[in-house]
Amino acid sequence: MAEGTQPGDSPPVTNEHSTPKPEPMSPEKPIPQPGTYVIQIPKDQIFRVPPPENASRYAHLSKRKDGRSTCRRFCCCMLTTILVLLLAAAIAAAVVYFVFKPESPNYSVESVAIKGFNLTSSSPLSPEFDVTVRAHNPNDKIGIYYEKGSSVKVYYEDVNLCNGALPAFYQPTNNVTVFKTALKGSGIELTTAALRALSDEQKKGTVPLTLKLRAPVKIKVGSIKTWKITVKVTCKIAVDKLTAASKIVSKDCDYGVDLW
Repeated sequence: MAEGTQPGDSPPVTNEHSTPKPEPMSPEKPIPQPGTYVIQIPKDQIFRVPPPENASRYAHLSKRKDGRSTCRRFCCCMLTTILVLLLAAAIAAAVVYFVFKPESPNYSVESVAIKGFNLTSSSPLSPEFDVTVRAHNPNDKIGIYYEKGSSVKVYYEDVNLCNGALPAFYQPTNNVTVFKTALKGSGIELTTAALRALSDEQKKGTVPLTLKLRAPVKIKVGSIKTWKITVKVTCKIAVDKLTAASKIVSKDCDYGVDLW
């Protein structure tokens, strides 16, 4: 007897082409708004040493910075040294001034004896002047060394008539020194107008002359001697005649110094 098949015993019908379940849609990523953000990086991810690919560039930049720093330090040291030296020099000058109270020496022309002037001839002149100069050092604690290399010149207008030099000597404190120096000239040619003017001035008894004195000196302060200082004296004088017996009728002397 054949077994009958029951409807409930038939195998279930399966659908080979089943529809896959749709994946849940991910929500949209929010678009960042423009602005300022703070990014926090863990400490263990911060590199204190540059990466290998930037090591050579880092070393080059470090050397350049070190060179600039060295040059800057050198310039600062030099500037500081100069300022300190200037301040020390100013303090020393102030101390010398207030302790020693220096005064300028005084100079004047005491007499002039003249030879070699023939105003009636047009031939070149060879004038000779014997000039007596008075130098007064009024300082109580300062002496003056007159060094070699001085010059004394006499001019008529712009014409240099004769030249000479001062003797080298030491002038102590509170001292007056009178010295005579011989000045000579040769081949001095004066124009006819200049000879006529000299003759007229001699007749009037006032022949104007200019004496220029330049003397290198060293100042002695206590036991210290300074560097060479050039004393400059310019005297405007007038004599009554151009002879050995001439007398000074007027004089005016200006004094100055070149410190360097």
